[in-house]
Amino acid sequence: MLRTRVFLALLLALTLFLSACSAGSLPDEPYAPVDYRLYPAPEGAYVGDTMPFVTDDGTLELYYLYDTDHNGQGYHPIYKYSTTDLCGYTDEGMALNYGMMSDPDPALGTGSVMQDQTGLYHLFYTGHNDTGNGGKGKECVMHAVSTDRESWEKQPQDTFFAPEGCSKDDFRDPEVFWVEDEQRYWLLMAARDNTLGGIVARFTSPDLKTWTYEGPLYAPMAQYMLECPDLFCMGDTWYLTYSWDCVTYYAIGESMNGPFTAPEDNILDGKGLFDGSGFVFYAAKTAQMDGTTYLCGWLGRAGLSADSGVYQWAGNMVNHQLVQHEDKTLGVTAPDSFDTYFTEPAPFRAVKKEGSVKIKDGSVTLSAPEGEYALADMGTRSPTMMLECDVTLDQDGCAGFAFGGSAADETYTALCLDASRDLLHYEGLELEELDRFDPAAITHFDFTPGQTYHVKLVCENEIVILYLNQDKALSARITHSIDGAHIGLFADGCSASFAEITTKLPK
Repeated sequence: MLRTRVFLALLLALTLFLSACSAGSLPDEPYAPVDYRLYPAPEGAYVGDTMPFVTDDGTLELYYLYDTDHNGQGYHPIYKYSTTDLCGYTDEGMALNYGMMSDPDPALGTGSVMQDQTGLYHLFYTGHNDTGNGGKGKECVMHAVSTDRESWEKQPQDTFFAPEGCSKDDFRDPEVFWVEDEQRYWLLMAARDNTLGGIVARFTSPDLKTWTYEGPLYAPMAQYMLECPDLFCMGDTWYLTYSWDCVTYYAIGESMNGPFTAPEDNILDGKGLFDGSGFVFYAAKTAQMDGTTYLCGWLGRAGLSADSGVYQWAGNMVNHQLVQHEDKTLGVTAPDSFDTYFTEPAPFRAVKKEGSVKIKDGSVTLSAPEGEYALADMGTRSPTMMLECDVTLDQDGCAGFAFGGSAADETYTALCLDASRDLLHYEGLELEELDRFDPAAITHFDFTPGQTYHVKLVCENEIVILYLNQDKALSARITHSIDGAHIGLFADGCSASFAEITTKLPK
């Protein structure tokens, strides 16, 4: 009898092992979308450029341009979210409305919020009027004040326009702060110098009312404009962020006065394959809370095709945590608070769907010859989740995460770690199409042969953000991953392994 029991136990174990290594399927599970807690957007509208401000009690207030699909003559009032942990946001409603067509600000543009030395709050912002303000220019700096950051009073007498030598129509995005060493205020502007092209212009003031133009702080002679400039320090190094071509960039300086130099790779999140071809992560500015610096921007809303990787202006708020590397370059990762938000472990499940697949102890190894792919399915993707794993792949391999495979839609699309191109990318391509089309939404990443990479994949409804090695991110909208779609792992014409796979849900 004992021998019989031992034999049956061995037979059962062998059966389970073989079933894990043979093609199969996991059942579809119920799916319901969740409220956006990590990546908020107002109901029926979208988040545009953000203006972060951290209060004395450690609350992060994120003022932003409120965008809709039905903007009228007046548009982009400034609204506000607040959060203490980036895992849930309070909608504070409108902070500042646009003006009349007879005013300089029938449309509002990006700015900044700060507190002066007396405790009064100031909102500097862009006024935009296509009529040109009687020849003064379409854009100008405008000013509002508040004692409580709830009710703001505009100060029209403080309005000023571009200085001589700069474009009158391209003068926007004021960033204002106090400089203790100089005992005066700085104001940084996105401007266009008639000779240098796009610059970050610097103004100074003793009182936040009269401003002196001090010339360019940064003039790379590379872009038409350097929108939404922001200056901040990490350790003993200064950084300048700015945006153009649908991309957020950064440069490095030894002091706040510069000179600033852009590293060879100065893009931390995605961009379109061609400049200006899609707003993946744009107009990001920084906020510093409890010694941690966050990069606060937005992921554009879907374009003409839901999964094309081409995104329109304004969408959902996205906040990354900044990481400073030893060589002073920057990286991004998910906010540490996500680790206390996603705490409920989900069981590991996986079955072979295609090609050579080995599944054991929370790890999946895949191998496929050139022109073919291997695929493992891990079941219905939860509406919100964080998956972590360690990934290794061939030197010229392409592997990653696949979405699809439900009874309603059996196809899978691919979110790629592409060592053959040194890219992260997603554009809604099915696994069979990866070799036939160029990537659309990309992040450059230098893959090294034989190296293991740590991945965090954060999902909330259709928003899927891939973090790699506390270095780079690719933010994406993957509608093919929702409504009951499965999540899987694939290797395209190569070998790849995914080890220490864990998936966690909010408690």
